[in-house]
Amino acid sequence: MTVRPVRIALVAGEASGDLLASQLLLALRARLPAAVFFGIGGPRMIGQGFDAWYPLEKLAVRGYIEVLKHYREIAGIRRALQRRLLAEPPDVFIGVDAPDFNLALEKALKRSGIASIHYVSPSIWAWRGGRIDKIGASVSRILALFPFEALLYEAKGIPVTYVGHPLADMLPLEDGRLMARSLLGIAASTPVFALLPGSRQSELHYMADTFLATARRIHQQLPEALFLVPLATRETRTLFEQAMARCQASDLPLRLLFGHAHQAMMAADVVLVASGTATLEAALLKRPMAIVYKMSPTTYRLMRRMAYLPYVGLPNVLAGKFVVPEFIQDDASPENLAQALLNLYADKPVCAQIRALFDDMHRQLRRNAADQAAAAIVASLPANRFHAAAA
Repeated sequence: MTVRPVRIALVAGEASGDLLASQLLLALRARLPAAVFFGIGGPRMIGQGFDAWYPLEKLAVRGYIEVLKHYREIAGIRRALQRRLLAEPPDVFIGVDAPDFNLALEKALKRSGIASIHYVSPSIWAWRGGRIDKIGASVSRILALFPFEALLYEAKGIPVTYVGHPLADMLPLEDGRLMARSLLGIAASTPVFALLPGSRQSELHYMADTFLATARRIHQQLPEALFLVPLATRETRTLFEQAMARCQASDLPLRLLFGHAHQAMMAADVVLVASGTATLEAALLKRPMAIVYKMSPTTYRLMRRMAYLPYVGLPNVLAGKFVVPEFIQDDASPENLAQALLNLYADKPVCAQIRALFDDMHRQLRRNAADQAAAAIVASLPANRFHAAAA
């Protein structure tokens, strides 16, 4: 009798999810070489043989107001995807982050008997903590990247596996500053600031001008400084170039990079970074940083009411204290940001303390996450499908 391949559906909704899912696909293929993978994904996933029914850019929308503008299209994609998955059920569904899209889909699939696993816990520890019950009703299992998340789910009786963070496995423990500077042709003595205004177009809309004005102020006080600006896509590069023209920034020593965010951060003395996964990347690369979070005023007012931690940046959340400064909304002025970055650049003892703390953080999160996640997913397969896969 011919046994059909194991069928695994995934949905990733942004660049960071594409990276996590691509590493997971590698680990799953090692265990299930004949499996087929399909759903919504990005270029890294497609490079692993993933069949993308929709590109992840359709879901990469940030903030309440921005989501509302695209709600009809996003809701239509979810309905169409749900119909297709219910008509041809996968053996397991994996939602990679993107909780506002994935949880409703996972709930419908779970009700129909399809194992639904959510990879990357929603940030219940930062805001909207009340939705943990909704998560429990929607998923068969949570794959948590941070140890404190597993404790929250266990307390509620929700199946959870702590897998560690894939970025901690991928990024080197050692400091790659000199090698990165050599590759980029930058002298060891040059003051270097990496500017990461975000991977989404909406983030560039709110932060590009602020980042350029910050660079202007630093350049005035430190003329020899170099600014590295890695941009994830052609669209975000175009938006940043438009901001450069708008801000008359052609005279600034800016070096725009297509991707290469890790190399830019490794080469930098200090990083200015939009809140999100990139803050964890900067921490794992042992870089002092200032964290920025800006959005539409209406979105900010809504989120502020629901927040219950004093910090939003992952390095501070993991440390349980303010290790690096955060500048939210109106506080994220060029004056404040430039002063914070210059202070960090000048204070070598503080930078050494930050790097030591980040090194400890890196070692705690380094657990071969993709392989542990793959093991949990394979264990969730129906018994007959597991034995067929093993055969």
